Amino acid sequence: MALGYVGVLTVRLEMPWVSNLKEKRALVRPVVERLKVRFPLTVARLDGLNAHDWEVIGVATLSNDYAWVEETLKMAADYIASEGPYRVAEESVEISVLGDVGEDEEDE
Repeated sequence: MALGYVGVLTVRLEMPWVSNLKEKRALVRPVVERLKVRFPLTVARLDGLNAHDWEVIGVATLSNDYAWVEETLKMAADYIASEGPYRVAEESVEISVLGDVGEDEEDE
């Protein structure tokens, strides 16, 4: 039996019309901050911080319920896609098992 699940969502956003970092941050930062408030997630800007036309956002959550992790990450992905004037170019979800409990006890 799994102790819990760690879910990670990575999203690559593209904004080819943006010409400077300040303009890009004005598009991305509000979405990142609203995600933190709206959902029980940890959110970070991971890559593309010095590029003016793209960025990768990472989102993570933890629970003992696989379905809850999966649904929360899906809601976060939908929220990201609907909130900004950018294009979601790539999206990836990984859910990992966090420890197994009870297997050692069964062997005894």
